[in-house]
Amino acid sequence: MPIIVLTHVIIALASIALSSFTFFKPTMKRLYASYGFIIATVASGTYLLISTPSHMLESCMMGLSYLTVVSIATIATHIRIRRLAKQEI
Repeated sequence: MPIIVLTHVIIALASIALSSFTFFKPTMKRLYASYGFIIATVASGTYLLISTPSHMLESCMMGLSYLTVVSIATIATHIRIRRLAKQEI
């Protein structure tokens, strides 16, 4: 079990770092990678929640906080990329 927790934390931290980096240096490849990390983090978090439901409320609050922050950054980046694409045309 500790390996899946460590993997989940590493994926989540990488997701936060990538979404932040992508916001400042936006490309579609980085944006798609950010989407992948979000999905991987939610999937591994769901697995952890199902396998050890002892602290469900605490886990869900952390997961919702993570998802909110990363989703806002990713959506803002997506909007930014679309605006940059319109300017280039």
